[in-house]
Amino acid sequence: MDLPLSPPLQPMLAKAAASVPAQPDGAEPEWSYEPKWDGFRAIVFRDGDEVVLSSRSGKDLGRYFPEMLDAIRAELPDRCVLDGELVVPREVDGRTRLDWESLSERIHPAASRVTLLAEQTPSQLVGFDLLALGDDDLTGRPFADRRAALLDVVGGVELAGTAGGPSCHVTAATTDAALAQRWFSEFEGAGLDGVVAKKLAGQYLPNKREMVKVKHARTADCVVIGYRPHKSQPGIGSMLLGLYDGDDMHFIGGASAFTAARRVELLDILDPLRLGEDVVHDGEASRWAAGKDRQWVPLRPELVVEVAYDQLEGDRLRHVARFLRWRPDREPRSCTYEQLEVPVRYDLTDVLAGGK
Repeated sequence: MDLPLSPPLQPMLAKAAASVPAQPDGAEPEWSYEPKWDGFRAIVFRDGDEVVLSSRSGKDLGRYFPEMLDAIRAELPDRCVLDGELVVPREVDGRTRLDWESLSERIHPAASRVTLLAEQTPSQLVGFDLLALGDDDLTGRPFADRRAALLDVVGGVELAGTAGGPSCHVTAATTDAALAQRWFSEFEGAGLDGVVAKKLAGQYLPNKREMVKVKHARTADCVVIGYRPHKSQPGIGSMLLGLYDGDDMHFIGGASAFTAARRVELLDILDPLRLGEDVVHDGEASRWAAGKDRQWVPLRPELVVEVAYDQLEGDRLRHVARFLRWRPDREPRSCTYEQLEVPVRYDLTDVLAGGK
């Protein structure tokens, strides 16, 4: 490739914050705010027909997303480097939202399966930074200039008020902190998971945490329905959580990241609730953990724990939860899905348009 930047290139990163950073009082805006897309981070390198779709770790994602390689050739500048997010939108109950499960299923070793999924669940690219164009390296220029250049060159088709083509888009952005806070509250219903803030005057610094991300965080009271033993040390590996839906108990995810001492303490607490010394269940098979022991120990549903979580994916937690405290004041039967905050139902096309 004959480009100013070559793969692999590590993307610029973000540090977590508790709230959306405010603009300075009585001065020019300092921040640009964007919805935080929940997909696969990807840096696109295009030099004519040659395209590399590089993951955050430098792996080439092109083999898993052949339809995106064709879209990049059709919709992006002939020679460019672009930072963005690969996503898979799907229609759910009449609205379009991001589908993490469909996206994760795209990473498959079988070529025939890759081809089938490219047709069934095609990906899209949401660009949020332009790093190079032609012979020009743009990383040393202010983000405001890079953003303007990105809007000038990506696509040529208006899609829901946002520059882009059928498959390659430019994320919505604003300098209005109040609007960014509204996006934070509303856009989760379209499958997004927060807001990112970037310095308008900032350069692009690979592998540096120069951006700010604000993600959703919530708590829930859940029933402890089992545990997985730790594989290399005494104690539990993870605590399995459930919620009631009517009379039915549903597994929603797990909590882990305990210290070694805490793992042993939790085993002493949970073991008396075993449904029998010889009762061990097999977990769901997963290609992400081929050959891994997924067995777990079921427990009587008597203990309630409060955990911190970020968001739901369907009826399960999107990520592993964090143990906060025991809730002896809560009856297990009171731990239902109704306690969870339900995101506003939002269509993905509205997110691309900035909610306008």
